[in-house]
Amino acid sequence: MSSAPSHSGPGRLSRYLPLVIWLVVISLASSDEFSASNTSRIIGPLVLWLFPHTSADTLATIHFMVRKLAHLSEYAVLGVLAARAFRGSTHPTLRRHWFLAAFLLVAIYSLLDEFHQIFVPSRTASFTDSLIDMTGGLAALLVLRRRWGSE
Repeated sequence: MSSAPSHSGPGRLSRYLPLVIWLVVISLASSDEFSASNTSRIIGPLVLWLFPHTSADTLATIHFMVRKLAHLSEYAVLGVLAARAFRGSTHPTLRRHWFLAAFLLVAIYSLLDEFHQIFVPSRTASFTDSLIDMTGGLAALLVLRRRWGSE
């Protein structure tokens, strides 16, 4: 990926639009539609179709793990999109400190996302989920920093 900033509207749009869309996706995933009771209606039957003799305890564990992996992966994607946007920024400070800026976005958004869930009756806010989110974002950012080196 080229780190040369694009000053044009389309260049900026191509950097920031995917990031904004992903922030909206995360917010939608924080709604009632993606509560544990709703996702269990999809994950449970799928697991039972693949493994018909799965016990109720094992099914509950799989459901829990899938939900936590979703946290990890959705924020890893956020980290990648933020890094991509900030690394190509026309603002020199943001471009130079893309790693920190991207991680701050991941951390702040994960905390705001969990705070939002306080107000959704079918959801529960969890600082642990924020830590999982931040871990996913940080892992992706560390991979990118290593891959991009000092370009």
